[in-house]
Amino acid sequence: MSKRSVKPFIPAFSLLFALAAGSLIIAATGSDPLEVWQKMLRSTFASGYGIGQVLFRATTLIFTGLAVALPFRVRLFNIGGEGQLLMGAFAAALCGIALPAGAPAFVAIPALMLAAAAAGAIWALVAGWLKVRRGVNEVISSIMLNFIALAITGYLLTNRFAVPSTVHTPAIAVGGWLPDFDKLFGLGWHSPANFAFFLALAVTAGAAVLLYRSRYGYDMIASGLNPEAARHAGISTDRHTLGAMAMGGAMAGLAASNLVLGYKHWFEAGFSTGAGFMGIAVALLAGANPAGIILSALLFAWLDYGGLAVNTMVPKDIFMMVQAITILSIISFPALFGKWLKSE
Repeated sequence: MSKRSVKPFIPAFSLLFALAAGSLIIAATGSDPLEVWQKMLRSTFASGYGIGQVLFRATTLIFTGLAVALPFRVRLFNIGGEGQLLMGAFAAALCGIALPAGAPAFVAIPALMLAAAAAGAIWALVAGWLKVRRGVNEVISSIMLNFIALAITGYLLTNRFAVPSTVHTPAIAVGGWLPDFDKLFGLGWHSPANFAFFLALAVTAGAAVLLYRSRYGYDMIASGLNPEAARHAGISTDRHTLGAMAMGGAMAGLAASNLVLGYKHWFEAGFSTGAGFMGIAVALLAGANPAGIILSALLFAWLDYGGLAVNTMVPKDIFMMVQAITILSIISFPALFGKWLKSE
């Protein structure tokens, strides 16, 4: 195997290294790593409820992974997926509350998704505008916007829109609800997995077509690879910076289709559970490739739910460590072995 052919396998090597490190940590706690991994597999893929939980978690991570991956093509690091998700979910919930109770699904669902995508895009555009007009690093601005989004949604929820004695808004119009897998297929899984999973797959396919089969995607990638050369070729790098951030924010906002339309049916304090930040890890493991994001999201979703399933044997924090080691490995391996990989 040539050195060049090794490069695509760096994510797989990183994952294997992380799983091996996780096994050592599990053994250090006095548990049998093989038994723990086997129970994780049985608890997730051997039951409909477990499969549904993994797919449900993966759906949100696909959207937040795309929120990082698309701007990354223009060499932008969107750390603001958490705030964009919150703003999108809050907008979808408010729009769902405002709709008439009898609004049909073919009107309600697109309206709520449009509201979620628009709110996420607008919030991401703040960081994009600061980058283009004021030269503000998008990492700093987008992560600070997370805290502002958390404060705004928290204040409005607590003081304006929460149902008395609760921490959530009223339910959205029934026409805006996405059916779960039990209603769609009669599976009897009793899990939160819902039609938003198929929306996530469709959006991922659309992102792949945009990037690799369109002139706009070519210009985006060119802007990221060499901004100066792109400008000389007549490509507006500023326009693509704003466009990439807007698309990333819209992806994060669309996670509301899973959390608000498909599961809770309202906005609730703390319901994102850090999915916006986890999307960064998903995108890094996938190399910002849309197809890889699906597999990466499923892996992280499995580790997330599987860790809960075996928490009587080992602490769930161990599997968070596995996730972190995976990402650190992906970042570190090219640096550690960069000269070897570049040599012929």
